[in-house]
Amino acid sequence: MGIFDILKNKDGADEPGERQDSVLFSTAFAGLGVDASLLVPWEARAAEIDAKRLNPARGTKLLQSLWAKDRYMQHLEPQAIAQLEQHFDFASVPAGRDLIRQDEYGNFMIVLLSGSVAVDRVQPWGERLRLAEIRPGEILGEMSLLDSGIRFSACMTTTDCEIAVLTAEGIDQMMATRPLLAAYLIALLARKLSLRLRVVSARLSEKK
Repeated sequence: MGIFDILKNKDGADEPGERQDSVLFSTAFAGLGVDASLLVPWEARAAEIDAKRLNPARGTKLLQSLWAKDRYMQHLEPQAIAQLEQHFDFASVPAGRDLIRQDEYGNFMIVLLSGSVAVDRVQPWGERLRLAEIRPGEILGEMSLLDSGIRFSACMTTTDCEIAVLTAEGIDQMMATRPLLAAYLIALLARKLSLRLRVVSARLSEKK
C-alpha cells in the first residue's frame, strides 16, 4: 500500500464540527519571543520581488515531476502531491531577486520548480561566499519554517524562476485538514534536512 492509499483512506478533510485549527507553526515565532517587526512573511517578500502568481495546475505538475526523482520526496505519490496544491502558493520570480535574506526571520519555505538560485553566505566584511547553486526540485528555507530560527544564508534567483511556497499558515492548515499528509511531509523534510546537516558536518570534520 502506497502513501496515497493511506492518505485516501484515513486523511480526508475532517467532518464538520470535528476540525481543530492548528496554529503550531504560525505562532512559533511569537512563542520564541521574536519581535514581530523582524518577521518577513511570504506576502511581503512576494510584493517586494515582483513575484507573479503561477497557475497552480502547472506548479503542481512541475512539483510532481521533480519530486518523483528525489530520493526522499518520491515517497509522496503524484496523487498525494496533488492534495498539496491548495496549501502551497505558486509564483514566477524574475532573475536577480532575493527570495531569502540572511539573518532575517521568515515563515516560509520554497521549492524551486524551474530556473536557478544561488545560495550565498554574506561575510561580516560584505563579501558574498557562494555556497551552492540550487537546481529545480531542491528546497530552500525549510529549516527556519520548522524551527522558527534565523535564516543562515541568502538565496537569490540567477535566472527567471518558478517556485512553490509553503508558509507557516499553509502547513497549519494542512495539519488541521490533512494531518497525516502534513506529518508525512514534515517527516520527509526533516530527513532531507538531517542529510544536509550530516554532509556539512562531514565536510567540516575533513578540514580539521
